[in-house]
Amino acid sequence: MRIMEERKICAFLCTWCSYAGADLAGVSRLQYPPNIKIIRVPCSGRVDPLFILNALKQCDGVFTAGCHPGDCHYSSGNLVARRKFSLLHSLIDFIGVEKERVRFDWISAAEGNAFARKVTKMTQELAKLDPWDRWGGKKND
Repeated sequence: MRIMEERKICAFLCTWCSYAGADLAGVSRLQYPPNIKIIRVPCSGRVDPLFILNALKQCDGVFTAGCHPGDCHYSSGNLVARRKFSLLHSLIDFIGVEKERVRFDWISAAEGNAFARKVTKMTQELAKLDPWDRWGGKKND
């Protein structure tokens, strides 16, 4: 009998807010699933949609988070990220990816609890889906 491992999540987090929120969750010893691979980016606006699609070759889901509107270190990078994500989210269903596999959210540096809660929720949603095995990536089951 095979034991199913947890779904892998790749997370693109902005240095100034979301990464700091994830760090706060860790420092505060908040409980969240260990199945997340964090990639620190200077700004969520720098996350190219191709990064997300390529991440799906190795992960079951991709979580991208940026600063709240009005709090971006680079003025409007988080709004650029939201526009990119909106376009990507409308296309992923067309190419056969369940929308639950890709998520964008706002997390500030003081929201360690929110980070832990959102990652836990995404892990639970991914567990309900079939393992991801498209685009020549590794099947995670």
